[in-house]
Amino acid sequence: MPAAFTPPARSRRQFLTLLGISAAAVSCGTATATNGSSGSSGKQITALKYQGNVGAVTLPELAADLGHLGNVTLEWVGNTISGPQDIQTAATGQTHFGSAFNGAVIKLAAGKAPIKAVVSSYGSDQHSYGGYFVLEDSPIRSARDLIGKKVGMNTLGAHYQALLDVYLSRNGLSKADAAKVEALVVPPVNTEQSLRQKQIEVGVLTGVLRDKALAAGGLRPLFTDVELLGPFSAGTYVMTERFIKENPDTVRAFATGVAKAIEWSRTTPREEVVARMTDIVKKRGRNEDTATLQYWHSYGVAETGGRISDKEFQLWLDWLGERGEIKQGQLKAADLYTNEFNGYGKG
Repeated sequence: MPAAFTPPARSRRQFLTLLGISAAAVSCGTATATNGSSGSSGKQITALKYQGNVGAVTLPELAADLGHLGNVTLEWVGNTISGPQDIQTAATGQTHFGSAFNGAVIKLAAGKAPIKAVVSSYGSDQHSYGGYFVLEDSPIRSARDLIGKKVGMNTLGAHYQALLDVYLSRNGLSKADAAKVEALVVPPVNTEQSLRQKQIEVGVLTGVLRDKALAAGGLRPLFTDVELLGPFSAGTYVMTERFIKENPDTVRAFATGVAKAIEWSRTTPREEVVARMTDIVKKRGRNEDTATLQYWHSYGVAETGGRISDKEFQLWLDWLGERGEIKQGQLKAADLYTNEFNGYGKG
């Protein structure tokens, strides 16, 4: 069994620097160079290195177990610590694909990393969503009430800070007032406790941690991401443009297989999906707790088969441009993704 991939801890400054990785740094990836011949010599790579998530089943893992990847196999190299870190390893060739919030994909692409999204990986719907919760007796009832307050989330400069900014903007706060809302990094496992002990006034809760916190009572949502934007696909699987060019059949098998897994997960009874995931986790033998799988409801992907559209990137292109993290007009949404290799629902 391969050893778990454990990247060194980094400060936010160092982390954002990594998102500005240069094209030169990703021009030759180790995974591509060491895992079979490229398409240019007639033989395509079919064993894909990737990172997983502890106690969870990713869409490619589900696709593989369902037999939807054809002759493509997966080679686990460890578990990721975050979405941006996951796509960084794909960009540098340590893995063949990675998944992250689309805003993080944009930032990596803006740093000249030659990557492209090939299929959606997660999103928000009525079952799987991120909520911004306050104590039940909190005086916070509106966006303006957040001025001067602390909002805890898993990381800064990513999905949940972006949604907070969108919420503040749509509810009429000026940039000056929005800047007075303090976003703080709070580990998800500590968010509920920090909120109840009033170390923060608002906490972002998702998945099993959200369900457990709500079951304990005393909390109410200020807003949720799905209320704010409607059902939407929030993240994508990306690969390098070089890998896509040299291994088109593999990419097609991967994207279409993931698409089929998305549709299987939403058309199959939830109990059957959870049972299948539990079996997958047990079979891989990584000594993981399967308890959290009982709280799984959906992957949240909005579009049929995870097919990508401009709107899934344009919102975050505008947000990053307004924040000055990328140049306005530097990137076009259509240049960040391709549906060419996703055969599910094509046309």
